[in-house]
Amino acid sequence: MTTSKHIAIVGAGIAAITCARTLVQAGHRVTVFEKSHNVGGRMATRSSPFGTFDHGAQYFTVRDPRFTQALQTTPGVCKAWSANTVQVLDERGRVAAAGLPPRESHWVGAPGMNALVRRWAKPLVDAMQVELQTRVTHIETDSLNKAQWQLRTAGVDDSTHVFSGFDAVVLAVPSPQAQALLKTAPKSSALLKKIDKVTVDPCWTLMLAFPQAVQPGLTTLGPQWNAARSTHHRIAWLARESSKPGRKIVERWTVQASAAWSAEHLQDGEARVQAKLLKAFSEVTGIRAEPAHIEAHRWMYAKTNTPLGKSHLWDAKAGIGLCGDWCIGHRVEDAFVSGLELALSMA
Repeated sequence: MTTSKHIAIVGAGIAAITCARTLVQAGHRVTVFEKSHNVGGRMATRSSPFGTFDHGAQYFTVRDPRFTQALQTTPGVCKAWSANTVQVLDERGRVAAAGLPPRESHWVGAPGMNALVRRWAKPLVDAMQVELQTRVTHIETDSLNKAQWQLRTAGVDDSTHVFSGFDAVVLAVPSPQAQALLKTAPKSSALLKKIDKVTVDPCWTLMLAFPQAVQPGLTTLGPQWNAARSTHHRIAWLARESSKPGRKIVERWTVQASAAWSAEHLQDGEARVQAKLLKAFSEVTGIRAEPAHIEAHRWMYAKTNTPLGKSHLWDAKAGIGLCGDWCIGHRVEDAFVSGLELALSMA
């Protein structure tokens, strides 16, 4: 019989929520800590007056049968996206290869990418096991029980709080954030050493809306493709958000900058980034119209460059585990597998 433990999980992306769900199913109690105002991590959806933008993960693919089985528990939340017009573009915006069907099905959450994680997390939220807008700053030995952990946290109003009585701590956050927290925790030097070679690239993301396209005789602006992988030096990916199932018809685009450009302009102001990426967007798509809505978001840790090489880390003696897509890659399914396999190791 499994002895029930109380486990703190830092982060609320798909790896964290997968880990939490699996631990609960195994009979454990969890408390999830998330610095943002909602769950989802990079499976994120941004609202605007003209509709939503998937400004993090654009879609996901399914290869692992365990992921297939998990998705079947929430039918209708994810829908196939006909992204069969994915393009490869050269530096001058010319189509280098057109009409190439994807090698595997592309799936999106509906009505936004965050729908899947929000649905999976709902039982935890309803049970008040998720602490939102709560940033963990320190991991410490519990002041009342040296065999347990306590977490120091900061709220949005700079309020501080200590949560105690945890038998284990899971860090389901990007590797640089995990490193920072491990440095505050006793007995974590071995884990720190194991993740010091992991690298994750940043990404600037641009969101554009063109409501002028919604009029008789005109449904879209510019190209007739819905998504493109780009070799333009500023842009790596473009997607017409309105082409995804369950979205509003207002013409909207999400533009993700290349890793190299994002790193070079990491500290630029948002207005400067908007201007530069809008110019590149016009070059690639031929759309010269002025957007009614323009917004940029900076992901400090977006896409794994050098992964850990294993699905997770679990130090049973210390009671600390690590998971995330960065353990084995950068795909949504990588995050799911990482969170699942850590939970199975702990259970």
